[in-house]
Amino acid sequence: MYPLGLRLVGRRVLVVGGGRVAHRRIPRLLEAGADVVLVSPAAHIALEALADAEALRWHRREFTPSDLAGAWLVLAATDDSGVNSEISALAEDARIFCVRSDDASAATAWTPAVGRHDGLTVATFADNDPRRAAALRDAVADRWEAGDLVAPRFRPAAQPVPAVTLIGGGPGDADLITVAGRRAVRAADVVIADRLAPAALLEDLPDEVEIIDAAKIPYGRQLDQDRIIELMIERALAGKAVARLKGGDGFVFGRGGEELDAATAAGIAVRVIPGVSSALAAPALVGVPVTERGVVHDFTVISGHLAPDDPGTLVDWDRLAAGRGTLVLLMGVRHLAAIAARLIAGGRDAETPVVAVMDAASARQREVRARLADVADADITSPAVIVIGEVARVR
Repeated sequence: MYPLGLRLVGRRVLVVGGGRVAHRRIPRLLEAGADVVLVSPAAHIALEALADAEALRWHRREFTPSDLAGAWLVLAATDDSGVNSEISALAEDARIFCVRSDDASAATAWTPAVGRHDGLTVATFADNDPRRAAALRDAVADRWEAGDLVAPRFRPAAQPVPAVTLIGGGPGDADLITVAGRRAVRAADVVIADRLAPAALLEDLPDEVEIIDAAKIPYGRQLDQDRIIELMIERALAGKAVARLKGGDGFVFGRGGEELDAATAAGIAVRVIPGVSSALAAPALVGVPVTERGVVHDFTVISGHLAPDDPGTLVDWDRLAAGRGTLVLLMGVRHLAAIAARLIAGGRDAETPVVAVMDAASARQREVRARLADVADADITSPAVIVIGEVARVR
């Protein structure tokens, strides 16, 4: 076998059969820019959605020899080995490479197990043993993730383009950051991290990486937001790869929009990597869904940084009190008594269950359950995510 990378942008790839194999292979072909034509009387629901979105063309019928016209590559993926054999034979006569889902030994092309990272592609074959090939690919990917495998660049590097990556670190546990977020942290020259960002990620960084502690302790020590932006832009314009690492998602009460605007105004390219917001993760970690069929169909995430009677608040507390939806309160410990009183005065039942999740996704995580009427007297400390509504009942 001769390994070869195919450049498929704008080139037709014929896929015959709309089942499990096609469902797995077609997204990768679309990522490569292929002009995918699917021929099958029926297709997996995800493929139907791609066809509806015009990401591929779907002919809802059986295969005919004329379908091969103009194809550069064919994937025979029907449940009928006879049809697959016919497609393979016709493709060979037309000198079109053909991948077969049922019999690799009869195919003219094989699909490798593929892994990608930092502009690198690793494709593995294992003499028709796909599980072994996948195991090798995963082993390589694991070493990439751990930072044990480094592929140096030998071509002269282009002039660095000023760039900032805004990364949502998830609710606290380093395992709950996205793969993209983890990679971006490891690729950074400078990491500006908040207190609630997953600290375990920082411990493994090389000594030459500059780590700037932004703290962000509520009502306590913290780096001023203007200073954070100033440092972010300064380091980026100096040619450093800057990672702005926050807990949760930086676009949910994380001032990510301000940082995006500032970097863009300074001519700096920005990549945003979303994170798992603590507003959703903390309730889930204690078995509380923020929505539930037949119970509640909406939820509202609220900043409790300002008291309900503060003239600067933008929250419509009367509307929230009169509704039935789940309320998820962030940064609300300091004003919890005032918030609970305002909700009850506005019409929320005083018996409404409440759950507070403190230090979510950490070894210190704990929860407190109460009623809205007495939640202000509960032992709740920051940082806490507070859920108010029927979904917070003890299950």
